[in-house]
Order: sequence, then structure tokens, then C-alpha cells
Amino acid sequence: MEITKSSQRFNELREIVAEVLELEPGEITDSADFREQYQADSIRGIEILSRIEKKYRIEIPQSELPRMGNLNAVYEVAARCAGWRE
Repeated sequence: MEITKSSQRFNELREIVAEVLELEPGEITDSADFREQYQADSIRGIEILSRIEKKYRIEIPQSELPRMGNLNAVYEVAARCAGWRE
């Protein structure tokens, strides 16, 4: 199943990631690796996952965390777990 991005949700996720990583949303590129580019650690990854779950009232299994290494991947995981079909 191919997931088509909703620009509103994608931008909301960018804002969540930027806030957790203490960056401006414009500094987060879609495919930049959070660990390599922004020195994110596993605690920040858990915080991103937690905030997404809370905002969208969804459950994302902890096993998805390693897949959430950049903004594109965060969107794909969230969309799959939330059942977004835009």
C-alpha cells in the first residue's frame, strides 16, 4: 500500500519533530537522518513517538521506533498506524 502524504499532517509532524529536537521546523529536511544530522538519541525518538501518539490518539508499537529515522519515515509509520488514506 502506497501512502500519499497529507501536507497538513506532514507539517504537523515536522513541528513535533522540530520541537523535540529543539530546532526550527524549517531546519528539518524530509530525508535527513535524525541521529546523524541532528544528534538525536533514543530518548528523543521515544519522545517523538509519544507526542505523535498523543496528538493523533493512535498507538505506535515501540518496535516501529528504529524505522522512524527521518521525517518521511515518521510520516509513513504514523500514517500506517493511524490508517490515514489521503
